[in-house]
Amino acid sequence: MNDRIIAFFTETTVFGISILNLLVALTVATLVFLVARAAISFLMRRVRRWSEHEGPLSQIMAKVLSGTSNFLLLLASLLVGLSMLDLPERWLTRVSSLWFVVAALQIGLWANRAIGLGLSRYFARHRTDGLNQGSALATLSAWGARVLLWSVVVLAMLSNLGVNITAFVASLGVGGIAVALAVQNILGDLFASLSIAVDKPFEIGDFIVIGPLAGTVEHVGLKTTRIRSLGGEQIVMANASMISSTIQNYKRLQERRIVFEFGLSYDTPTEAVKKAPAIVEDAIKAQEQARFDRAHLRGFGKEALEFECVYIVQDPGYNLYMDIQQAINFRLLERFSQIGAKFAVPVRAIKVTALPEASGLHGQAREGLSIRGA
Repeated sequence: MNDRIIAFFTETTVFGISILNLLVALTVATLVFLVARAAISFLMRRVRRWSEHEGPLSQIMAKVLSGTSNFLLLLASLLVGLSMLDLPERWLTRVSSLWFVVAALQIGLWANRAIGLGLSRYFARHRTDGLNQGSALATLSAWGARVLLWSVVVLAMLSNLGVNITAFVASLGVGGIAVALAVQNILGDLFASLSIAVDKPFEIGDFIVIGPLAGTVEHVGLKTTRIRSLGGEQIVMANASMISSTIQNYKRLQERRIVFEFGLSYDTPTEAVKKAPAIVEDAIKAQEQARFDRAHLRGFGKEALEFECVYIVQDPGYNLYMDIQQAINFRLLERFSQIGAKFAVPVRAIKVTALPEASGLHGQAREGLSIRGA
């Protein structure tokens, strides 16, 4: 009986391989899978314990190890079992190629998770600088890194399987040029968004002015940037157009330099004109948030004595600047009225010259002209 059982397992074949050999291979594959799974679980527990004391790097390692694919681990175990079979030479070559495929895919999964975790931690750490995980830079960085990773993995697998990737890479290059030409406007906006994210000419919440447009930045996307104008409507502008324009960012204004002018009439007494710069200086220095720079009689205009004054508001707030300017104006009105200085008012002087008495036809013509004018 025992001889029959032994003969059945040793002499009965499936695809030229004995049942005993198949059972041995299946047993080895099962043991390898269980041992490998247990080893990875043990290593993950140790790394997690280590991460509680060592810092973020060990935490990333633990999360990367948790990305181990059970399916790929099972395939690797089956390949170990296949190595126990008496396979023909051509099958052994294919099995060795499959080993590389499985290893490359698993390494790609680990690297993919490491890239995602690393970028997420980086952008979370720099969130105070206006960056966050949903920003254009984070999206483009993660997308570009993953495309590069899986491109290398796929090309390496194809090369190991015997595929001539030289012509494949060349065709991809030609196809990439054709696609780039077809979508150059979209790619221009994408690279513009990357430039905005890296160079940071403005961030979400900044008040900017671009030509005739002004408002607060609400969203920076891959293709467009959305601005909430002072009137309340939303302005959607292509990133490429924004980068090619001059941008004034008032959010980063640290101090506001103010230049204002006024004119005194020519009939103002000379002594009052001489006192005007000192009065302006006193009016500016009376404001807590203002720093006086200069005040001068700039020149003699057609209708007034022209003064130019400069001061610095030490806070960039626009409302504060308007309050300070209003207080200065009130003070100037009071002081100038005390010293008899008069602000210039645009007037037009008309000089009338009397015509000599004339008679005859010329006198009639002049009389007719005056009647028509009346």
